[in-house]
Amino acid sequence: MSDRLSRTLDPPRDSRRAGIWGLAVAIILICAALFLIHVLRNMGRVQDCVMSGRTNCAPIETP
Repeated sequence: MSDRLSRTLDPPRDSRRAGIWGLAVAIILICAALFLIHVLRNMGRVQDCVMSGRTNCAPIETP
């Protein structure tokens, strides 16, 4: 009886694995979206700077 009960209470390993994969995909998509937002925001700032007529819009990287 207890063996039967334990089988009904424990979800199969496949459903856990699918849940973990789903969570991993969701985290990857969120990270990709945040990266894309960051890149587009920076491009928008540079475009706004150029549209306002400034000539020193590009960031200067120092070593």
